[in-house]
This record gives sequence, structure tokens and C-alpha cells, in this order.
Amino acid sequence: MIGSIRGKVLTVLAGGALSGLALAQAGGIPRTEHGHPDFQGTYTFRTLTPLNRPDELKDFEVLTEEQATEWEAFENRRQNRDLIIDSVGGAGYPPGVISYNEFWYERGSETIYDRRTSLIYDPPNGRLPPLNDAGRQRRAEYREMIFNSAGPEGRTTVDRCITGFVGGPPMIPGSYNNNMQIVQTEDTVMILNEMVHSARIIRLDSEHHTRQLKWEGDSIGHWDGEDLIVQTRHFYHDYNLRGMSDQAVVEERFRHIDENTIEYDFTVTDPLSWDEPWSAKLPLRRSPEPVFEYACHEGNHGLRGILGGWRRYEVMGFNGDGSPKANSD
Repeated sequence: MIGSIRGKVLTVLAGGALSGLALAQAGGIPRTEHGHPDFQGTYTFRTLTPLNRPDELKDFEVLTEEQATEWEAFENRRQNRDLIIDSVGGAGYPPGVISYNEFWYERGSETIYDRRTSLIYDPPNGRLPPLNDAGRQRRAEYREMIFNSAGPEGRTTVDRCITGFVGGPPMIPGSYNNNMQIVQTEDTVMILNEMVHSARIIRLDSEHHTRQLKWEGDSIGHWDGEDLIVQTRHFYHDYNLRGMSDQAVVEERFRHIDENTIEYDFTVTDPLSWDEPWSAKLPLRRSPEPVFEYACHEGNHGLRGILGGWRRYEVMGFNGDGSPKANSD
């Protein structure tokens, strides 16, 4: 696939930022009755562009239009679950383990508007920094907890329908449910993510508090000119699927690119996971579709099935993942 990609494009396209500036200068930014930029509406952030730059594109920060078309065709075929042979596996799935068929996926089929090869733009290599010692230790403990699956609390917060792997913060596109709704009042912004149907309440011109720790952290925001800045800290958990600890700080910036698009830019700082912060950005595109209910809750039947199967394997003399007990050390 990469054989026809010949050159490396060195500069990230600035078209989105320039159009946002032109919108502001033209006075075209929609505003609420309180005079703030109006971000209200339903949006989708699905895209084929991955968070981390793929190995085959490691030398390309931005693709040309022709290269992007070629890569999209390659990636859409690679990820198509209907084309995976059970006995062979593919797209990250081992032989014999295939997820839903393609009908259920909503990952997006195109790169983002500026054709960057990763959502991450800092570090410049477009990839998450390596975990530091504290991060590796926490992840090892997390994997051990999942491997043992001693009870509901020993499974992931996604299995338990507490948090969603795309809902954030930060919000990062995934396989499905990449949809959200924004509602504003004079002193509050609410972000409803379709994944797990979580509603994040962002207090404006406020201070952080720890009166009640939340799975998604405590979010406060303020206006920086025409941009909405949101800072989230004080996460309830000391692990999540992104590797963040409970000491992580996520700063998000929302700005209009045009009347139907918001640029979503975020930075994650977590010294208990990475020795340096990392940043990514992606477009939130207005959608005519509503956000549907995510009918999943803690204690769902799927979780009971997972734990029941795990215990059955143990009775049979296997680890919960089906591997022989003798190989568990």
C-alpha cells in the first residue's frame, strides 16, 4: 500500500485554523443569548485517522490527497470485520476471536480534514510517549486484576458500563458511538456522550473541588476569547484504558472552524504515566442525527456471563482466559 507514497510532507496543513480565524473576523460565530460562542448541537467525531501514527506511515506527517485516498481504501479493507477469516484472525483479533460483524461499526471511513496521519501532533512522531516506571507498574497491576477477574470490581469500567472508551475526557474516536451533544447555559456546559450515555457537567468560572470524585474527573471551564477551555482533574480511578492515573490533568480547547465544525484540541499531563505531556486534535462535525440511549448499566447480563465463564474455566483447571494453570506463572 505504501509503495506509491514517495515524499514526506513536513508541514501540517493550516486550512482549518485559517477558516476559523476568517469566521471570527467575519463575525459569523454563532452566539448564545448570553453572548458566548454557541457550540450547542449534536456532533460526530468518527474518523479513520488513528490516535497513534501507524508504522507504515511513520515517515509521513501529512498525506497528499492521492495518498490519503489510497490509505483510506487500504485501511477500510483491513478493518472490515466481514472480511476477516475466523481461523486466521486479523485487525488485532487472534484466530478464533472475531468481534461484531461490519454492520455494527461506526469508525468512520475517511481521514480528518487536513489528512494528518495521526490525531496526536505532539510528540512530533505522532505517537503516545512511552509509559514511565510508575505507569508500567500500574498497567501491570491492572492487567493482573483483569486476568484474575475476582469479581465485578475486577473487570474494566467499560465491561461494567461505568465509563466509555471514547467518551473521555479526553474524547478519542473508537469503533462506534462516536457521537455527542453539547448544551450550554450561562454558567455551565454539558457534554453528553453517546457511549455509556455519560453526561459531563462543566462549571464555568469555577474552581476544582473534591467533594465527590467522579469517574470522568472534575471539569471546570472558562472562555479564552472565542475558545472554550476545559480543565479536568481529580479522577476517581487510578487507571483507565488510556493508561492515565488519578493524578492526570486533561486540558481541552473547543473552537469553531466553521458553522458546522468545532476543532477539539486536548493535552494530557500525567507524571505518574508519562514523563512528558501529549496532545492531539480532531474535528467535531455537526450531525443531523440525535444521540441515542446507550442501554447498558452496571450489573448487566454480559458482565455476569464474563464472570460465570471465568469461574467455569477455573473449575476445569484453566485460567479464566482458557490457558492451562501450569502456564500462569
